[in-house]
Amino acid sequence: MLGATAALQTAAFVASGSVALLADVIHNFGDALTAVPLGIAFILHSTKAERRAGFVVVAAIGLSACVAGVEAGRRLLHPITPDHLVVLAIAGALGFVGNSLAARIRTRAGHRLESPALIADGNHARADAYVSLSVVASAAVVAIGIPVADAVIGLAITGVILRITWQSWRTVRAPHPQ
Repeated sequence: MLGATAALQTAAFVASGSVALLADVIHNFGDALTAVPLGIAFILHSTKAERRAGFVVVAAIGLSACVAGVEAGRRLLHPITPDHLVVLAIAGALGFVGNSLAARIRTRAGHRLESPALIADGNHARADAYVSLSVVASAAVVAIGIPVADAVIGLAITGVILRITWQSWRTVRAPHPQ
């Protein structure tokens, strides 16, 4: 689900050049890939593997924040005004829907399976839904004539992703009931 969302958003990034959307795309691809270690852990029925998968999830979130931050910083230094603002706004809305669905699925499954890693991933996807809405805001602000807002919103998205990284780290490192 998030992989398809990120793929569609990638096409919108190519058309728009929005660094705010790029931050969202990078993060959504990372999120889509976090399902792999979690899936392996559940197949193995191993608490230890699940805990390790949780750490992989946290590392993926943190890495996506670093990449997004560097790109947003570059865009502040070398501004480019995004194009195709309607496409940009639609891509942000698509990210909101994709992340909202992923959050619902992951959180419910995490509670049902008593999985802190999966609950953290669901909470993370819920926050990402709102991050995607900031892409819509970027399109709106650029449309009214403030193109630097795209890079500033890209940096704000990076800040949110860093906060999510910290919250996920705290959830995953907490002691698990045996």
